[in-house]
This record gives sequence, C-alpha cells and structure tokens, in this order.
Amino acid sequence: MQADQPDNRNKKKILVVDDNQDSRELVMKILGKQNYHLLEAYDGEDALNKIMAEKPDLVLMDISMPKIDGYEVTRRLKNMEDYKDITVIALTAHAMKGDCEKALGVGCKGYITKPINIREFSEQIKRYLQ
Repeated sequence: MQADQPDNRNKKKILVVDDNQDSRELVMKILGKQNYHLLEAYDGEDALNKIMAEKPDLVLMDISMPKIDGYEVTRRLKNMEDYKDITVIALTAHAMKGDCEKALGVGCKGYITKPINIREFSEQIKRYLQ
C-alpha cells in the first residue's frame, strides 16, 4: 500500500444513496469527519451495483429516486442471501404518516428524515453501526 492512499480495511463502509447531489454531498461531508469508508450511488440501479461490488456495512437509502426507488432496492436486497443482513436506513424527505412504517416494512432498520439534523446525524449513524 502506498503512503498517500488511505487504509480502508478496518473502516466501516457506508454507501450513501441519493439522486440529489447536494443531499449526497452534505451527508458525505458530515460523515467524512468520522473514520468511515464512504461510497456514493446516484440512483437505485447504481446502488444495487455498488452494494454487490462493495458489500457495505450500512446503506443510507433515499426513497424517491429514478429507475428503482429506495423501497424496491431494499426489498431486493432483503431477498438476496448474500446481502440480506446489510443494514439499510431510509434517509428521506418522505415524512408523512405511514412513510416510516412502509420503509420499515420493506426491511429498513431505521428512518431518518431530511433535512437531516446536522448536530445529531453522526451519532444516529454511529448507533446504527453498533
């Protein structure tokens, strides 16, 4: 390993899935201050490909995305033997009655609404990784 490349072997791997670049960048910036190996995906199809290639410890899943929405991506993961144990957290602007239950119903382990609370976000993520 070269000295200028970070050693990601022992870091928790988090995939941030969001079609909105500003939202993705904010999450990456907040979590970048922690000791995580961060990955990004811009839609559901990209998310599935990255999950299969990288097998992250945690997926922060936007719900409303083009191609395949976050509900369907999560549903597919939970039906695949090699990926069903990956923790998926819905990270979404969907905050209407029943939205949290729907996310949990497809297999999400948690639900964080956007806009995120910048002060609490890192601690929330830390708890999901334990």
